[in-house]
Order: sequence, then C-alpha cells, then structure tokens
Amino acid sequence: MAKEHETHTTETKKKPNRVLPIVLGIILLAGIVFGIKEYIYYGKHVDTDDAQIDGDISPVVARVSGYVDSIYFEENTHVNKDQVLVKIDDRDYRVKLEQAQSAETGASANVGVGQSQIFENAANSAAAQARVASAAAQLEKVKKDYQRYANLVQDGSITRQQFDQAKADLEVAQANYRSAQDQYRAAQEQVGATRSQLNVTHKGVSQRQVDVDYAKLQLSYTIVKAPSSGIVSKKNVQIGQLVQAGQTLFSIVNDNSIYITANFKETQLDKIRNGQKVNIDVDAYPDLKLAGSVYNFSPATGAKFSLLPPDNATGNFVKVVQRVPVKIRINGSKEDMAKLRPGMSVSVSVVYKD
Repeated sequence: MAKEHETHTTETKKKPNRVLPIVLGIILLAGIVFGIKEYIYYGKHVDTDDAQIDGDISPVVARVSGYVDSIYFEENTHVNKDQVLVKIDDRDYRVKLEQAQSAETGASANVGVGQSQIFENAANSAAAQARVASAAAQLEKVKKDYQRYANLVQDGSITRQQFDQAKADLEVAQANYRSAQDQYRAAQEQVGATRSQLNVTHKGVSQRQVDVDYAKLQLSYTIVKAPSSGIVSKKNVQIGQLVQAGQTLFSIVNDNSIYITANFKETQLDKIRNGQKVNIDVDAYPDLKLAGSVYNFSPATGAKFSLLPPDNATGNFVKVVQRVPVKIRINGSKEDMAKLRPGMSVSVSVVYKD
C-alpha cells in the first residue's frame, strides 16, 4: 500500500500545469488584438480631450443711467430677439425731449419771421429801385431842359431868371437821384443782412432738430431689448436699482452659436484639414454621440493669446509642445444641441482617413 501511495504521489507531481500557459496566451492574444486595433485606429484618427464647448455670449449693457422700473424676464430662461427685458424710468428723458421739441418749435418760428422780413425787405428794395429809375428819368429830362435853356439864354430868348430856375431844377434832380440810389443800396444791404440772419436761424433749427433726435434716441435707450435669441443668464439687475451707462445687466447665450474649441498639439496639425469629420464625446452625457466637422484654425497658439505670453528669448529655454485652438462645428439635432452648455468638457476625434 505504501508503494502504491508513493507511485500515485509521484504521478501527481509530474502532471503539468496547463492553466497558466492558457491564461498567458489569452492575455498575449488580447494584447496583440488591442495593439493592432489601436494602431489601425490612430492610423486614421487624431484625438484630444483638451476640448470644451464654446458659444457666443452677448453681454447686455445699459446705455443710459437711471432707476430700473420693470424687469420682464427670469434668469436662465429663453428670450427672443428684440424682446423687451428691462425698462428704466424714463421721466427725465421725456422732459428733455419736450424741452428739445420746444426749442425746435421756437427756432422754426424764427425762420418764419426771418422769411417775412426777407419778403418785406425785397419789396422795399423793389420800391427803392423803382424810385431810382424814376429819379434817373427825371434827371435826364431836367438835363435836357438845362441844355436847351443854356442855348436860349445866349440868344436872349429866355431871361436869366428862367435859366437859373432850370439850373436849380437840375441840382434838385441830381440830389433826388443820389438819394434814391442811397436808399436802394440800403435796401439791398438790408436784404443781404436778413438772408444771413435767416441762414443762421436755419442752422439753429438744424441744431435743434439734432437735439430732438438725440433726446428721442436717449429715450429709446430706456427700453432694454434682447440683442439676439437665446438663454438669459448672469442677471445683475434688480427693480429700483440705479444703473449707470455702460453697466452690464445680464448676458445672453445666443441660439445656434454652440461650437467646440479643441486644443490640438502642434505635432497633430499636419493631419488635420478643414471639413474633416469629427466624432464628439460629451463628458456630461456618456451615451450622447455627436458628429461635427473641422471649421477653422486659430491664427496663433493659445500661449500667444495669454495675458503674459512667454518670451523664449529670455532665460533658459525648455521646449514645450504648444497647442493650437481648432474650431469644430457640431452637427446635431435641436434636442441634442439644447443639452449642451458652453464650458462643458468633451473629447474629439478627427477622422483624417476613411
């Protein structure tokens, strides 16, 4: 019995362990399959997880100062373009508009007065011109009489007294002619002065019209409207608050402006072209699969756009691989796009070979 037990024990020790080689073989085969799969995948794709969702965000600022009268929206709600969102107390601006309109009315009345003066002065000028013509005709007649009397007095046909009377009439006619000319010139100067004054008045009316337009524009700014359709956020205004011109009231994340900014290494750009297909995985929604396309490239690396860009010409140089932002358009349904928010992290894979 002892020999049989010893023989059985020896046979048991000599039996080879076949489990370990099988396990190692499976692991090796899986590693080979995984390596081949990864080699094929990266032979057609360029990946990065340094990417996030971006969007156009419009800050809405107050363009005039005043107290907030009404607010017509709630934070994180959707609004439409040109929808009234905030109303600023407009009583001061209405008063300013009325003042500007009153000044414009007064200036327009002055224009009417100036035009009436021009008509009156023009009539006076025409009358003075007629008097000049009449005086000239009278002077011409008296001159002829004087010449005739001068010849007759030599012949003795008339007395010396008659000749002196003709001479006196000539002097009177000459004085009347000069007086008529002076009156005509004065009337002409008055017309010119009135026209100049009217031009000044017209300029005043134009300035008053500008003041009215400006007052209307300032009044319109008391109504704050949405510059675009989107979701309102970052509300920084309350009823009764005094806001200043240029103060940011809230922001709007515009509809249809969602895209992806992917920061690829500079060594990866050689394989990326505009229009290439992109597979997108959103960290917040693991089951959501989106597709997109490469749209354009940033003109500089992210480091060059930083607040303090590096200067490699100073100090010791350590070469660091730079990253270049690449804009990617998202091709998704309206429901899928509504889930996305600027700032979310994503992973993208550019397919550069079919």
